[in-house]
Amino acid sequence: MEKFLELEAGYLFIGSFILLVTLFVTTRPFFKKGAVLKGFISVGIFLMFTIGMHYKITTERMASVKSAFKEGKTVICESRATRKVAQSVDININREWTLEGDVFSSVNYGRVFHTARCLVK
Repeated sequence: MEKFLELEAGYLFIGSFILLVTLFVTTRPFFKKGAVLKGFISVGIFLMFTIGMHYKITTERMASVKSAFKEGKTVICESRATRKVAQSVDININREWTLEGDVFSSVNYGRVFHTARCLVK
């Protein structure tokens, strides 16, 4: 549950906002009486499905990144610190990178990278 909240907290907040907008819109007088319940349920199911699929895809990608790193393959991680030149960092176990939990770190690099923001090269 902790990993789910860590990865999907932003999307849960956006989904909550969408549900509030749905609630506000469906309570307007030009909607029928049952629109609130129907709208809330249909939008809620859609949001649960999309957030759940995003979580599933992200955790599967994280697992493939971890296994590729342990096999010695190069992993590309997005670097949000520098937007002008090098927007990605190549991470490899042979370049003194370590994997602790879901986070890559190196003594030679000042930042850490979460496996959720990485891809196998």
